Amino acid sequence: MTTAARPTFEPARGGRGKGEGDLSALSKQYSSRDLPGHTKIKYRQPTQDAPEEVRARDFRRELEERERVAAREKTRERGPREHTTSSSSSSSSSSKRPRLDQIPAANLDADDPLTDDDEDEDSEEDSDDDDTAALLAELEKIKKERAEEQERKEREQKAEEERIRMENILSGNPLINLAGQQQQMTQSQNTFRVKRRWDDDVVFKNCAKGVDEARKEKRFVNDTLRSEFHKKFMEKYVK
Repeated sequence: MTTAARPTFEPARGGRGKGEGDLSALSKQYSSRDLPGHTKIKYRQPTQDAPEEVRARDFRRELEERERVAAREKTRERGPREHTTSSSSSSSSSSKRPRLDQIPAANLDADDPLTDDDEDEDSEEDSDDDDTAALLAELEKIKKERAEEQERKEREQKAEEERIRMENILSGNPLINLAGQQQQMTQSQNTFRVKRRWDDDVVFKNCAKGVDEARKEKRFVNDTLRSEFHKKFMEKYVK
């Protein structure tokens, strides 16, 4: 059987030693967080920029030394890179030399061109110019079509707005819109119906005293039995 139903039984009972049975005595238990800590003062170590070290250092000299080291390393890195760049450029220039030496002497003729590269380049430039001109013409055509489409839409929108404005003017002026007024009156006569009030079918309507009497027409009767006074008297005292 569990003992969770009495959680304070054992602590309240206390010990059997001297003063341990007294519930008012101070407890000897304490938390580890209550123990004394940080009992020593921490000082700066030699590498933590103590005031004495900072006072004795020459920051300007250190900065200049660091700049010289950085410039030396940058120069050392730039040297091999420039060497490789110059070697590659020399190899490319040697490969781009004219191949005149490779052409046999028997094939050389004063009237014949050395190579057909110039003609190929000229033909390529001409074809590029033709393509560019065709693209520009197509672009101008597309722009023109878009401008025409935009202008057509604007004209249609203006025409629609003008039509709506004229309809509003004609329908708003009864002197101009006689045919429309007659047609509307004919339709209203054909669909004429007596509209009932929203409170016509309520239960307690016209229940106030004297409402019916006020609505009735006062008429003079020469007969005493059918007079209004006689009717009121009979309703009040006989019924």
